[in-house]
Amino acid sequence: MAVACRCVAFGMGPVQRGCFGAQVKSRFKGIEIARSKGARYRLGPELEICGYGCADHFYESDTLLHSFQVLAKLLDSPVTQDIICDVGMPVLHKNVRYNCRVIFLNRKILLIRPKMALANAGNYRELRWFTPWSKARQVEDYFLPRMIQKLTGQETVTFGDAVIATRDTCLGSEICEELWAPNSPHIEMGLDGIEIVTNSSGSHHKLRKAHARVDLVKSTTAKNGGIYVLANLRGCDGDRLYYDGCAMISVNGHIVAQGSQFSLDDVEVLTATVDLEDVSSYRAEISSRSLAASRVWPYHRVKVDFALSSHDIWLSPSEPIQWRYHSPEEEISLGPACWLWDYLRRSKQAGFLLPLSGGIDSSSTACIVFSLCHQVCESVKNGNQQVLLDVRRIVNDETYTPQDSRELCSRIFTTCYMASENSSQGTQDRARLLAEQIGSYHIKLNIDTAVKAIVGIFSLVTGKVPQFRLHGGSSRENLALQNVQARLRMVLAYLLAQLGLWTRGVPGALLVLGTTNVDESLRGYFTKYDCSSADINPVGGISKADLRRFVQYSLEKFQLTALRSILSAPPTAELEPLEDGQVSQTDEADMGMTYEELSVYGRLRKISKMGPFSMFCRLVGTWKEMWTPTQVAEKVKHFFRSYAINRHKMTSLTPSYHAESYSPDDNRFDLRPFLYHSGWSWQFRCIDEEVLALKGRDEQRLFEELD
Repeated sequence: MAVACRCVAFGMGPVQRGCFGAQVKSRFKGIEIARSKGARYRLGPELEICGYGCADHFYESDTLLHSFQVLAKLLDSPVTQDIICDVGMPVLHKNVRYNCRVIFLNRKILLIRPKMALANAGNYRELRWFTPWSKARQVEDYFLPRMIQKLTGQETVTFGDAVIATRDTCLGSEICEELWAPNSPHIEMGLDGIEIVTNSSGSHHKLRKAHARVDLVKSTTAKNGGIYVLANLRGCDGDRLYYDGCAMISVNGHIVAQGSQFSLDDVEVLTATVDLEDVSSYRAEISSRSLAASRVWPYHRVKVDFALSSHDIWLSPSEPIQWRYHSPEEEISLGPACWLWDYLRRSKQAGFLLPLSGGIDSSSTACIVFSLCHQVCESVKNGNQQVLLDVRRIVNDETYTPQDSRELCSRIFTTCYMASENSSQGTQDRARLLAEQIGSYHIKLNIDTAVKAIVGIFSLVTGKVPQFRLHGGSSRENLALQNVQARLRMVLAYLLAQLGLWTRGVPGALLVLGTTNVDESLRGYFTKYDCSSADINPVGGISKADLRRFVQYSLEKFQLTALRSILSAPPTAELEPLEDGQVSQTDEADMGMTYEELSVYGRLRKISKMGPFSMFCRLVGTWKEMWTPTQVAEKVKHFFRSYAINRHKMTSLTPSYHAESYSPDDNRFDLRPFLYHSGWSWQFRCIDEEVLALKGRDEQRLFEELD
């Protein structure tokens, strides 16, 4: 008879740092759903009790105390009876802080399993707060706090690298980064006969990352056989990251259950029925695995008088499924929108304000907000009561039920076109038409009076009247006059955000949205403290190329025909005077490089960690069909001069949704200095010497061919 084992992967909704009451409610709800589906084991995501994004709150003893208080409520609840519960929380053992799994059943803690490989690169700083457990396959006694001892009757429990042995199978734990490590614990666990490996994850969304995550999970069970159950956080933790769910269950190299990647639901439970005999037969046929397994060093097993399996002959195992991936354009449409929703409902603001210029960046931001409105309407239509309660509170109407995306957009989204004498009619029309099509409350105003007032004060004080370059002014004058316009737009944006609803007799204030993309941030192509300075920026971690593809996607999905002209228009800041009514300024001309080139520089600088010389050496070969070594050298030098001059701007970037493999965000993702010598004398001299050497080799080759 086949033995069926029902396993649960549980993907959690938005993480609420420090809000332990809300955390308890979502835990109970998830466990209740799991039990109602017949689950005998429930897995939650990493550090779910307190929230993964606590950061330096992990230093506070309060965080540890409140985590144990939540654990006590879970232990004492009838909801958690007769189901093995696996939760994540920080634990202090012998005065060392660990990131742990706490596994319990029927008011007894079975095992506290500390994380052994910590994430400590890019957005992650786990070694700042935690210590990895370095004693492989070793355990110690952990003395429980008195509040837990009273509930469980246990003075000590097993702490360390161990596994759980039930009457019918054996389970081992991995925690997030351990799956990505080259020597993942699941390898040795599988060889030691552990049939089910679980992974509690805190993995953030990044464009195209789902493919790598799914491939890793499938490969864990393809080579070694077995069952792999992954639960990941989903939602915003109060910072730049959005955790994107993707809970899954894999059996012998096949995915049998897939959770959603993006959702406004607070809780999602994923279940599958698997046949343990399938694991045994699969493994027994792999002779190389059997040889390795015969020599493996065994894990300490915590024995539990409990079975995960059922002898119900009517149960049939879950069939393999084809994973449904989102395109990058869909990811941009869904991920930042869910992130914005969490910020909006938790900040208790009444909506968003966006300075809408009619360009790609601000238009893509508007499309993301429109996508959010679409998702809210769909969630309410599908019966999500929490979303309905949240949207009613946001619009301050207890009877409101959103049914149309455009109508909801008119309530929570204000767009503003801030014209000047340098603005073209084309950008004004594009902004107005897009606002009409998405339904935002649109404002058009002119900033010329304010600009003239500020310049007038300067002239009164100094006796000098600065002029644009077109009118005979210097580069310094030209840049200063551009920046006055940009910074005044920021001031007006915040004034409208704070008082715009007041003028309409509506309570509340708005969150200001920024629109600088990741490429422009890296280059520093924005005015410090202009309208790129905002409360949050949904596109700050997305490249210009991806944003263009997303705008094309939005045009087709939402039938926003205004986006056609936006896509065809050259990117421009429109801060310099028009020539015969036409735009004379373009972004790429101002930057001295194309957006395509800038994206290449960004990846080589941020991902490949290249300095000027190594970047030149890479690009001289990559671009050999387009540019000479001398031209490549000048391009690389120009990028690094611009990068150095503008590094100080990275310290004032608006917090952005992190969607790329890199971020220009200083003192968080990028810990390089922000004060550079823009001449790069040593590095540029090395480039020049290499250019001369290449010329010499080319001349020698030509001479040999002629000879």
